[in-house]
Amino acid sequence: MNKEDQVLIGFRDIYNKMVWLNKYKMEDSLKDYKSSEVHCIEYIGKNSDSNVTKLAESLYMTRSAISKITKRLMGKGIIESYQKPDNKKEIYFCLSEQGKEVYKIHEDLHQEFRERDKAVFEQISQEQYDIMLNFIDKYSRHLDEEIKKQGIDIKEEKFN
Repeated sequence: MNKEDQVLIGFRDIYNKMVWLNKYKMEDSLKDYKSSEVHCIEYIGKNSDSNVTKLAESLYMTRSAISKITKRLMGKGIIESYQKPDNKKEIYFCLSEQGKEVYKIHEDLHQEFRERDKAVFEQISQEQYDIMLNFIDKYSRHLDEEIKKQGIDIKEEKFN
């Protein structure tokens, strides 16, 4: 197996292991919420003036899927909608007090996972981080270009 295959398989394996290790604790602590709802809560908690379009772009989901999720979350009392005085057309979302509690549980779990994995990251030099980040950036830009070559508008594809 060549190094390129080793890198790609390595990334996939690391990601799958992280998901597997984190899954049961996440599901147990956030059992009343679907994964897509938790990601929506996380985005709203971290970003002011969240709306359907911004959520769809960030979560790689359709606007209609996000609309369904936000309606469900509003029904559960997790998020609230609002409009700005100068823009009555756009609807934005923020976390309710209950939503902030769910957000905190999720963030605390991520912090716990970071602590679990801290021993590995403490061994990485700044130069190694820079090399890895440079690779990720190059590969991401390459994939964006390949998508363009196929004539696919990623935003249109994701949201329609």
